[in-house]
Amino acid sequence: MPSITVRLNGKGVEAEVEARVLLVEFLRERLGLTGTHVGCDTSQCGACTVQVNGRSVKSCTMLAVEADGQEVTTIEGLTAADGTLSPMQAAFKEHHGLQCGYCTSGMVMSATELVRRNPKANEAEVRAWLEGNLCRCTGYHNIVKAVQAAAAEGR
Repeated sequence: MPSITVRLNGKGVEAEVEARVLLVEFLRERLGLTGTHVGCDTSQCGACTVQVNGRSVKSCTMLAVEADGQEVTTIEGLTAADGTLSPMQAAFKEHHGLQCGYCTSGMVMSATELVRRNPKANEAEVRAWLEGNLCRCTGYHNIVKAVQAAAAEGR
């Protein structure tokens, strides 16, 4: 079985994994990081989005062995050690950017990258960036508001 080393949420993790194990399975089932959700199993919904080396990746499309030597950040990695929400997480809460919450972790991970890359993204740019993340509850209006609020506040 291959052995991998990953920098996960700022900490080194070493593990043996079968070559066929998806990154989302490794995170959820092996490491207990259940904030990354499995939504569709077809890479359509974005609920499993994490960041690999700062880029949004649908973790259901990546094998865990492909993460060897990489920096992986999950939704749990955005929250401070004392439980303080990240600025983007706080904006989603403040602006009601979630309802059932199933898509939220993927949305937040994608939005965090967007704001880092384009802190002045307009509504159309936010909507285009989040096209790979599906929400069945909110209609996206408050999600877009949350992302723009986080960006405006320098979050």
